[in-house]
Amino acid sequence: MREAQRLRHAVFAEEKGARLRPLPGTAPGLDADLYDPHCEHLLVRAVPLGEDSGPVVATYRVLLPEAAKRLGGFYAEQRFDLVRLRAHRPRLAELGRACVHPDHRQGAALLMMWGEIVALLARHGVDYALGSVSLCARDGGARAWAVWQQVASQHLAPLEWQVRSRSPLPRPLRPHTGECVLDPLLRGYLKLHAQLLGEPAWDGDFQCADLPVMVRLDALPGRFRRQLAQPLRWAA
Repeated sequence: MREAQRLRHAVFAEEKGARLRPLPGTAPGLDADLYDPHCEHLLVRAVPLGEDSGPVVATYRVLLPEAAKRLGGFYAEQRFDLVRLRAHRPRLAELGRACVHPDHRQGAALLMMWGEIVALLARHGVDYALGSVSLCARDGGARAWAVWQQVASQHLAPLEWQVRSRSPLPRPLRPHTGECVLDPLLRGYLKLHAQLLGEPAWDGDFQCADLPVMVRLDALPGRFRRQLAQPLRWAA
């Protein structure tokens, strides 16, 4: 877990300038919170040819339903009211703290983690995965709203699945006029047929907009299911 926390600190704090709030006693250079001990942590290592191991270059964490119940809720509930998902909690997991080293953001790392995530969720009888995609909002949120509008036009969940932001992202005074390229994590979710669950929330610590998303395991595309069934080994 410490390797995951070290990579998260490097990406979130050092690269992106997030204001992290580590637990008391956390060693310098680590991103740690109270959810970490209760989560399953997935790691991707870049293993050089001929070697048995290598550095961690990507990580994801999964909060399973039983652990969320013990904690009294999901991390996402700091940002969103999940009351409409209440009936699904026994089969709902939460994905979070996804990050990839800058040298490994071509898609393979996320694919490998998703293969393991789907297998993990299936073993625990989970049907739904709640996630969040963070978009930089240092421009006042104009680009984040533009991305949300573009994606929501085709991928917004039905009303009975939608959540409400506790800290809504303010509407920009001026619309985004530049190119609206989707972030790799959001593109990855959409390839899994994920749906947006509502409007973005403002995260002041990370200076970003959080987009709530949901993946249904029964809605995964067949092509992706076949791809996940193939054994993978990644050599850096």
